[in-house]
Amino acid sequence: MPLDDEAVAEIYREHGPMLRRVVWRATSDANRVDDIVQEVILRVWKQAPDAENLRAYLITTARHLIVDQHRAAGRRPQQAQLVEIAERDSALDRALDQVLVEEALGRLQTNHREIVRCLYYERLTVAETSVRVGVPEGTVKSRAYYAVRNLRVILDEMGVTR
Repeated sequence: MPLDDEAVAEIYREHGPMLRRVVWRATSDANRVDDIVQEVILRVWKQAPDAENLRAYLITTARHLIVDQHRAAGRRPQQAQLVEIAERDSALDRALDQVLVEEALGRLQTNHREIVRCLYYERLTVAETSVRVGVPEGTVKSRAYYAVRNLRVILDEMGVTR
Protein backbone atom coordinates (compact mmCIF):
# COMPACT_ATOMS: atom_id res chain seq x y z
CA MET A 1 0.00 0.00 0.00
CA PRO A 2 1.65 3.29 -1.07
CA LEU A 3 1.92 5.90 1.63
CA ASP A 4 -0.45 8.80 0.94
CA ASP A 5 1.53 11.75 2.30
CA GLU A 6 -1.46 14.08 2.09
CA ALA A 7 -3.71 11.74 4.12
CA VAL A 8 -1.09 11.41 6.85
CA ALA A 9 -0.46 15.17 6.82
CA GLU A 10 -4.21 15.85 7.13
CA ILE A 11 -4.54 13.51 10.13
CA TYR A 12 -1.53 15.17 11.72
CA ARG A 13 -2.83 18.72 11.08
CA GLU A 14 -6.26 17.95 12.46
CA HIS A 15 -5.38 15.75 15.43
CA GLY A 16 -1.66 16.25 16.08
CA PRO A 17 -1.91 19.06 18.65
CA MET A 18 -4.55 17.20 20.71
CA LEU A 19 -2.54 13.98 20.50
CA ARG A 20 0.65 15.75 21.59
CA ARG A 21 -1.16 17.11 24.68
CA VAL A 22 -2.45 13.65 25.56
CA VAL A 23 0.95 12.00 25.14
CA TRP A 24 2.69 14.80 27.05
CA ARG A 25 0.26 14.39 29.98
CA ALA A 26 0.90 10.67 29.99
CA THR A 27 4.69 10.64 29.63
CA SER A 28 6.06 14.13 30.42
CA ASP A 29 8.97 13.07 28.21
CA ALA A 30 9.57 15.54 25.38
CA ASN A 31 11.84 13.08 23.57
CA ARG A 32 9.10 10.47 23.32
CA VAL A 33 6.14 12.72 22.47
CA ASP A 34 6.93 13.23 18.77
CA ASP A 35 7.90 9.58 18.26
CA ILE A 36 4.68 8.32 19.81
CA VAL A 37 2.49 10.84 17.96
CA GLN A 38 4.05 9.90 14.61
CA GLU A 39 3.70 6.19 15.29
CA VAL A 40 0.06 6.59 16.34
CA ILE A 41 -0.84 8.57 13.23
CA LEU A 42 0.86 6.05 10.95
CA ARG A 43 -0.88 3.13 12.65
CA VAL A 44 -4.25 4.85 12.44
CA TRP A 45 -3.70 5.78 8.80
CA LYS A 46 -2.87 2.16 7.92
CA GLN A 47 -5.97 0.84 9.67
CA ALA A 48 -8.27 3.65 8.43
CA PRO A 49 -10.95 3.69 11.17
CA ASP A 50 -14.24 5.54 10.80
CA ALA A 51 -13.82 9.31 10.79
CA GLU A 52 -16.42 9.66 13.57
CA ASN A 53 -14.34 7.53 15.93
CA LEU A 54 -10.93 8.76 14.80
CA ARG A 55 -10.21 10.95 17.84
CA ALA A 56 -11.05 8.21 20.34
CA TYR A 57 -9.15 5.69 18.23
CA LEU A 58 -6.06 7.94 18.20
CA ILE A 59 -6.14 8.34 21.97
CA THR A 60 -6.63 4.61 22.54
CA THR A 61 -3.78 3.77 20.16
CA ALA A 62 -1.53 6.30 21.93
CA ARG A 63 -2.33 4.75 25.28
CA HIS A 64 -1.49 1.27 24.01
CA LEU A 65 1.83 2.48 22.58
CA ILE A 66 2.78 4.28 25.79
CA VAL A 67 1.92 1.26 27.93
CA ASP A 68 3.76 -1.10 25.56
CA GLN A 69 6.88 1.08 25.58
CA HIS A 70 6.74 1.41 29.33
CA ARG A 71 6.45 -2.33 29.78
CA ALA A 72 9.24 -3.02 27.30
CA ALA A 73 11.55 -0.63 29.14
CA GLY A 74 10.88 -2.26 32.51
CA ARG A 75 10.83 -5.92 31.37
CA ARG A 76 10.91 -7.42 34.89
CA PRO A 77 9.94 -4.73 37.36
CA GLN A 78 10.45 -5.06 41.10
CA GLN A 79 7.57 -4.62 43.56
CA ALA A 80 8.21 -0.88 44.00
CA GLN A 81 8.27 -0.47 40.23
CA LEU A 82 4.97 -2.35 39.92
CA VAL A 83 3.32 0.16 42.26
CA GLU A 84 4.81 3.03 40.24
CA ILE A 85 3.63 1.47 36.98
CA ALA A 86 0.11 1.00 38.36
CA GLU A 87 0.01 4.62 39.54
CA ARG A 88 1.31 5.87 36.19
CA ASP A 89 -1.23 3.74 34.29
CA SER A 90 -3.98 5.11 36.51
CA ALA A 91 -2.86 8.69 35.87
CA LEU A 92 -2.73 7.95 32.14
CA ASP A 93 -6.25 6.54 32.22
CA ARG A 94 -7.52 9.64 34.05
CA ALA A 95 -5.82 11.97 31.55
CA LEU A 96 -7.23 10.07 28.58
CA ASP A 97 -10.68 9.95 30.15
CA GLN A 98 -10.52 13.70 30.72
CA VAL A 99 -9.69 14.34 27.06
CA LEU A 100 -12.54 12.09 25.90
CA VAL A 101 -15.05 13.69 28.27
CA GLU A 102 -13.97 17.19 27.22
CA GLU A 103 -14.42 16.18 23.58
CA ALA A 104 -17.88 14.76 24.33
CA LEU A 105 -18.92 17.84 26.33
CA GLY A 106 -17.84 20.03 23.44
CA ARG A 107 -20.41 18.27 21.26
CA LEU A 108 -23.31 18.99 23.62
CA GLN A 109 -25.69 21.88 23.10
CA THR A 110 -24.53 24.97 24.98
CA ASN A 111 -27.48 24.98 27.42
CA HIS A 112 -26.91 21.28 28.24
CA ARG A 113 -23.16 21.78 28.69
CA GLU A 114 -23.83 24.66 31.10
CA ILE A 115 -26.12 22.50 33.23
CA VAL A 116 -23.57 19.67 33.32
CA ARG A 117 -20.83 22.09 34.31
CA CYS A 118 -22.91 23.52 37.16
CA LEU A 119 -24.28 20.25 38.51
CA TYR A 120 -21.36 17.87 38.01
CA TYR A 121 -18.23 20.01 37.94
CA GLU A 122 -19.14 22.82 40.31
CA ARG A 123 -21.38 20.53 42.41
CA LEU A 124 -24.16 23.10 42.63
CA THR A 125 -27.63 21.98 43.71
CA VAL A 126 -30.56 22.09 41.31
CA ALA A 127 -31.81 25.23 43.08
CA GLU A 128 -28.41 26.95 42.86
CA THR A 129 -28.08 25.98 39.20
CA SER A 130 -31.57 27.32 38.55
CA VAL A 131 -30.57 30.71 39.96
CA ARG A 132 -27.21 30.73 38.15
CA VAL A 133 -28.66 29.81 34.74
CA GLY A 134 -31.91 31.73 35.17
CA VAL A 135 -34.34 28.92 34.41
CA PRO A 136 -36.87 27.06 36.61
CA GLU A 137 -35.69 24.05 38.62
CA GLY A 138 -37.80 21.73 36.48
CA THR A 139 -35.96 22.96 33.39
CA VAL A 140 -32.61 22.30 35.09
CA LYS A 141 -33.69 18.72 35.84
CA SER A 142 -34.97 18.21 32.32
CA ARG A 143 -31.81 19.59 30.72
CA ALA A 144 -29.66 17.48 33.03
CA TYR A 145 -31.56 14.34 32.02
CA TYR A 146 -31.22 15.06 28.30
CA ALA A 147 -27.60 16.18 28.64
CA VAL A 148 -26.58 12.90 30.29
CA ARG A 149 -28.56 10.92 27.75
CA ASN A 150 -26.90 12.81 24.88
CA LEU A 151 -23.46 12.34 26.47
CA ARG A 152 -24.02 8.59 26.45
CA VAL A 153 -24.88 8.69 22.75
CA ILE A 154 -21.88 10.90 21.95
CA LEU A 155 -19.49 8.67 23.88
CA ASP A 156 -20.90 5.61 22.11
CA GLU A 157 -20.34 7.35 18.77
CA MET A 158 -16.77 8.12 19.82
CA GLY A 159 -16.21 4.43 20.46
CA VAL A 160 -15.91 4.79 24.22
CA THR A 161 -17.06 1.66 26.02
CA ARG A 162 -18.72 1.64 29.41
